[in-house]
Amino acid sequence: MAPSSVEIVELRRATMSDAPAIARVLRLSLESLVWMPKLHTPDEDLAFIRDTVLPRQSVTVAEAGGEIVGFVAVHEGWLNLLYLSPEWTGQGIGGRLLEAATAGAGEAKLYCFQANAGARRFYERHGFRASAFSAGSANEEGLPDVLYTRRG
Repeated sequence: MAPSSVEIVELRRATMSDAPAIARVLRLSLESLVWMPKLHTPDEDLAFIRDTVLPRQSVTVAEAGGEIVGFVAVHEGWLNLLYLSPEWTGQGIGGRLLEAATAGAGEAKLYCFQANAGARRFYERHGFRASAFSAGSANEEGLPDVLYTRRG
């Protein structure tokens, strides 16, 4: 489906039946990051979304024409995942997902890879500030990251 207008995108709470579509968005987004190591298979992505993310986090999806084009997952003030299908970026959908996920939160926190310049600009535009940098020894990818925080 080709993007046409952000107005046609609706946000809703994810259900377990959304797991395959959410895993697909995750996969498409990660594959578009040429610097990101490829650590998991599509089946592992699906298991992660189905068995870990959906049961333990609050997940909101962005849907256009019956297709999930993005999602955000939060838990206890931590923004753990925010991904869009690459062809849907730059249309305000990520901002809508971010605001839906953090509305009313006193403080929101997230980690972002230092190499992900686009994501870093996005979070900084939405009021997040870098509060700590690390060499990446605590993340699975082993990539340098940055801790962002935003006070509500």
